[in-house]
Amino acid sequence: MNSFFDNGMLLTYSGATLAVTLITQFLKSIRWLDRIPTRVLSYLIALVIMTAAAFARGGVRWQELALTAVNAVVVALAANGAFDSVNDRKAG
Repeated sequence: MNSFFDNGMLLTYSGATLAVTLITQFLKSIRWLDRIPTRVLSYLIALVIMTAAAFARGGVRWQELALTAVNAVVVALAANGAFDSVNDRKAG
């Protein structure tokens, strides 16, 4: 890997999941954001990232935005599951 994130990477399942995981863990430590449940925060982050990447690609229709909202759920749950898996291994 010779570069940071780009639009193409953020439009993939694995790229979006990695970005959501990293940003969620970074933002969880902010005092006023710690009141928001982590799953809700990660969904909002996934929705923003995936919507922004779709607009950056161009030609976004409302059908794609509806699918982006559904796909953001999948990405957010995967990001939370990946982090929980890593934490469970550290604890055990």
